[in-house]
Amino acid sequence: MKVSDARVCVLRIEGTNCEEESYLSFKRLGAKPEKVHLKQLTGTDVTSDEKRSLADYQVLVLPGGFSSGDYVRAGAIFAARIKSRLSRDLEEFVRAGKPVLGICNGFQILVETGLLPAMSGIMTEVPEAVLSTNDSARFECRPTLLKKVNRGSCAFTTKIPSNKISAIPSAHAEGKLTFPVDRSKKIVKELDDNDQLVFKYVNPEGELAGYPWCPNGSTENIAGICNREGNVFGLMPHPERVFFRYTHPDWTRNPDGAGDGRAVFESVLGYVSKKL
Repeated sequence: MKVSDARVCVLRIEGTNCEEESYLSFKRLGAKPEKVHLKQLTGTDVTSDEKRSLADYQVLVLPGGFSSGDYVRAGAIFAARIKSRLSRDLEEFVRAGKPVLGICNGFQILVETGLLPAMSGIMTEVPEAVLSTNDSARFECRPTLLKKVNRGSCAFTTKIPSNKISAIPSAHAEGKLTFPVDRSKKIVKELDDNDQLVFKYVNPEGELAGYPWCPNGSTENIAGICNREGNVFGLMPHPERVFFRYTHPDWTRNPDGAGDGRAVFESVLGYVSKKL
């Protein structure tokens, strides 16, 4: 498939607020993104012309924001609405090898739906992890440094060299990835063995470090994970906000070249062009 033929569904509901940046990241690379409301996929309160089918897209994106006001907990309501009407379509989408990207609130939604970490199937019935309140107990909006630790399975990082440190900003209040206390170490080891760990928060020397380098207290400094097949990927930082070099905080020191987030979108479109 040509990149120019790749259709991207950027899914939104009330409260999402990063759909435009996500849409433009794919559009600038020549793909065919579309901002789609959840009601268009469920066929609720829409005309026949407005209705859409998930099967018609090659990429699904769950953008950042505060879907449904983050009531109950971040991403929970959006995830419940997806699972109640689209579980079968979503499972078929993932089973077909089509990529799914969740950024910030989108990552929270993927965890709530059971699409990540998906240790025991494509989409588990109940969440196997949680993105809880930051250790600072406040909203953290700051530059963060991410080291790629994935060894090659993730479709979204194939164009990022191993151990490369990327500057990708974070903006969240509930970004602390945690697992059941009694099984946390075992789960992290299994994620590592399965090559499901993708990014970790580090300091400028590339070492694991605490606050502020890790803005939330996430287990083992994990910033992003994928499923076992590598086609479902979630991360808390926002690659769409550093598509261009001039949106980096230090851009005046080195204004040339692409932003560090661009490679995420280039990687998945490269995957689509080869696999689908």
